[in-house]
Amino acid sequence: MAITDVPILSMLRTKLNWSQERQKVLAENVANSDTPNFRARDLVPPKFRDSGLLAATGVAPVKLATTEGSHIGGMSMSGTSFKSESKGNYEIRPTGNSVNLEEEMMKVAANQMDYQAATALYSRSLNLLKVAIGRG
Repeated sequence: MAITDVPILSMLRTKLNWSQERQKVLAENVANSDTPNFRARDLVPPKFRDSGLLAATGVAPVKLATTEGSHIGGMSMSGTSFKSESKGNYEIRPTGNSVNLEEEMMKVAANQMDYQAATALYSRSLNLLKVAIGRG
């Protein structure tokens, strides 16, 4: 059994990749906080309970959905395998911008804590495997 086949490690890798992609989306939201007609976006969290996602080969890829063909794919939309999510924001400025900086900063902080927790779990899981094979 390869180390990439261990389900907990593949789930933690997926969570880490999701956190990285979410950081890009949140940074894009903050960077465009003054752009007219810009709508804040977020990523849908990965679901690990679905039976299709926990295959023996790893987690099934998920792709971003675009709402119109005329949209230009930004940094966060190119090459990612996570779905984007736009929630109905009720605080839209007269310019059409829906970014709330306080909300985005809270999401960034929560994302950072999730990333650190997943990193700690991943490194501890690897250390347990090293101990199990006698190299720890």
